[in-house]
Amino acid sequence: MSSNFTLVDPQGWEWDLQSVYAAYMGHFQYHNIPWYDRTWAPLFESFEKFIEFTWPVIVVTDTWTGRAHIVTKTSSINAFLKMIKTRYGETLPQVESMLRITAFETAQRPLRHVPDWATYKKLHATLPAAALSAYKARVRAGEPQAVQKLWDSKDKAFLAIDFEWSERNAATCLEWGYAAMRCGHLDAAGVWPPVPDKHYRKGHYVVAEYIDKIHNKHFRNFPWEFGDTQVVGKAKFPEIISALISSLASPDSETTANNLVLVAHGINGDLDRLSDLKIKVPNNVLILDTAVFERQLFSTGRRGLMTDANTGKARGHGSTLSLGNMLLSFGVDVQCQLHNAGNDAFLALLGLQLLLDPENTTIPPLRGRSANIAHAHSGMAVAAGVAPNMGFVRVGGMRPVSHSPVGVCITAPAVVAPVPGMVIPIVPDPSRMSYAFAAVGVPSPLGSGSTPSPRERTTSTPGPGGFFEKGSRNSSGSGVANGGAKNSPRKSDPAKLAVQSQTLNGKGGRRSSFNPETMLKKSMDNLAIR
Repeated sequence: MSSNFTLVDPQGWEWDLQSVYAAYMGHFQYHNIPWYDRTWAPLFESFEKFIEFTWPVIVVTDTWTGRAHIVTKTSSINAFLKMIKTRYGETLPQVESMLRITAFETAQRPLRHVPDWATYKKLHATLPAAALSAYKARVRAGEPQAVQKLWDSKDKAFLAIDFEWSERNAATCLEWGYAAMRCGHLDAAGVWPPVPDKHYRKGHYVVAEYIDKIHNKHFRNFPWEFGDTQVVGKAKFPEIISALISSLASPDSETTANNLVLVAHGINGDLDRLSDLKIKVPNNVLILDTAVFERQLFSTGRRGLMTDANTGKARGHGSTLSLGNMLLSFGVDVQCQLHNAGNDAFLALLGLQLLLDPENTTIPPLRGRSANIAHAHSGMAVAAGVAPNMGFVRVGGMRPVSHSPVGVCITAPAVVAPVPGMVIPIVPDPSRMSYAFAAVGVPSPLGSGSTPSPRERTTSTPGPGGFFEKGSRNSSGSGVANGGAKNSPRKSDPAKLAVQSQTLNGKGGRRSSFNPETMLKKSMDNLAIR
C-alpha cells in the first residue's frame, strides 16, 4: 500500500468492497449460473483474486452501526463490469444485495488503491482505529445512540470534572472538583443503577497559594456542599489530578476505547486547563459534554417540547441549557451554589445519569451542607488539610437558616461575602435580629424586646435619618416649617441631641432614638468575620 495518496470527498463512496464480491457469488448461486465454467471465472475464484482488479477504496465508518468499512464507488463497479465485457465478451448485471454504507465522516478521506491481498490486509488492519476515531467523535458530538451505548454496556467509568480559574488569567486554576461513577465495579457488585448519594466518588481541591488572594468578580467562589474541601499546594495540584485519572483509566490503545469517559458541562475550558497543567489523558479516552448531549436529545425530539419558564416561549431549536436549567428541566431543585468546582462536577454527573436513565435515577437531596471553616483571630487557619471554604460563607438564601463561623443564625436574602475581615453586606428585617445578636453576646440595637413601630413617623419619631425637629426637612421631604421657611432647621444644643440619641432601653416609657439601618450596620461591623 503506497504512502502516496490523494484526499477525496466520502460522498458517493458507499459500497463495502467485500460485500460486492459476496453479492455476485450469491447472484450466481441464486440464478444457477455455472460461473466456474466461464472464461472470466479466474476473477471470482476467491476474494484475493477479485481485488486484483486494483480497486480504488477509502475507509469510512457507518453512521448507523459505527463499524468501519473499506468501500468503493458505483463507478468503480461499473468499470469492473465493463472490463469483463470488453475482455471476455460477456455482460454481468448490477446486483442489488451489496452492502450500502452511509459514511459518518464528512471530511475528506485518503484514497487508496488495492492491487493485491497483502495491501488489503494492511488496510483492513486500520479498521479498528478508524472505528474508534469515529466513535470518539460521535460521543463528543453527543450522538444519542453512541452515548446510550456507553451507559448500556455497564463497564465504563464516568469521571465528571470541573475547574474554576481566575477571570484575569485562565491559566491560573483556583480549584478542581470531580465526581466518578465506576459502572463496571458497581455492576460486578450487583448494584445497578448507581445511586448518586451512595455510589459517586467525589472530591474537591483548592490551591493553597490562591486562597483569599484571588477572588473572581463575575463568578464568585462558593463552598463545596458534598464533603470536606482539601487544600493542596500548587506544585501538587497536577499530580493529584493525574493520579485520580490514572486510577480510573485503562491503558492507551489505538484500536479500543478506554474504560474512562471524561464528562463535563461545557468541557472545552476544562480540557484547556488539563493541557495548561500538562496533565496527560490517554488518547483513547472518550469525552462527553453534557450540554452538547442534552442539546442533541432535544434536537432529535427525545426530550419533548420545552418551554422557557421566564418568557413562556417554546425552547428554540439548537439552544443550549445551562447546568442549573438542565437539572431544573427534570424537576431537580438545586439549592446548592453552582460555580463551585466540586458542586458542578457532582451535578454534571447527576445530570448525565438523568439524561440516560431518568426513570431509575434517584435524585439526592441537593441542599448540601455548610462546610466547616477553620479560623482564628489572627487570620485563617487550615486544619488537617481541610480548606476553610475557599474563604467564603453563605448567609441565608433558599435555606431557612444558615450558619456563620461565629454562630449567628439569620434568615435573609442570599448574600455571599468574602472572609476574613469583611463585613457580611446584609440588612435583614430588624424585627428578626434580636435573637441573632444575643447569640453572640452583642446587645441588640433595638433594645430589650423592642420591635419597629407600625405607626407612621412624625416629627417626634425617628425616620430614615433620625429625629426631625420642627423647622427641619421632614421625612416626606417637604422641608417647610416655621411659617413656611424652607430648609431652616432650628438650632439645637449638641449636648441635648446627644442625650436624645441615646438608647434608654425602655426607661421612662420613651422610645429610643436611632436609625435602625445605621445601628445595624455598626453592629454588623463588630461582627466582621475573621
